Amino acid sequence: MLSLKDLSKFYRTEDIETVALDNINVEIADGEFVAIMGPSGCGKSTLLNIIGMLDSPSQGQYIFKGQDISGESESSLAQIRKTNIGFIFQSFNLIDELTVEENVELALLYHDLPSSERREKTAWIMDKVGISHRAKHRPSQLSGGQQQRVAVARAIVGGQSLILADEPTGNLDSQHGQEVMDMLVSLNEEGSTIIMVTHSPVHAQIAKRSINLFDGQVVEGDQVNAVLGG
Repeated sequence: MLSLKDLSKFYRTEDIETVALDNINVEIADGEFVAIMGPSGCGKSTLLNIIGMLDSPSQGQYIFKGQDISGESESSLAQIRKTNIGFIFQSFNLIDELTVEENVELALLYHDLPSSERREKTAWIMDKVGISHRAKHRPSQLSGGQQQRVAVARAIVGGQSLILADEPTGNLDSQHGQEVMDMLVSLNEEGSTIIMVTHSPVHAQIAKRSINLFDGQVVEGDQVNAVLGG
């Protein structure tokens, strides 16, 4: 599905250059479930943002479905992103003024669909993630686990093949966190490619493999443990 080749990300000011990612080489195939792990500040979210086309690399190549998108314009990236990638965030990122139904349907407004088809898709996906009985509620009326179910529904309602999850269980208790992980496993079994940033070794083990980052570089897991004293 995607390949990162000699990819780096720098942030520069007049006085200093910060290296967020350093010569990353990663390949992720269709249908994989991959966990990205590492200590805070190691570049996990930067890597996920570049994979999600929310940020651009400073150098190197990003091949997505056979196309080198490293130098594409923001409008081209937005078009690729909206038809291929769904996002799940730790903080849910729901709009408080909208109902559950409206939050989910919002993800379809950029697709060329008649309103009746948008409503049908929204109703189907809410039922799929077990939130249809809360369709007319607002996010503030839901538990954290229910809000994350809405976020999952919004991420997949457009049929996106790649789901990027940034600490999707970070704001949830263990029970609701496991429910979200179960949904991700189910989506993966149905064919979605999942890339998940997590601090949880337990949740990382649910993925099919892990990518370990340390100081902006991909390293072996035992290298991280040695540096951290594990």
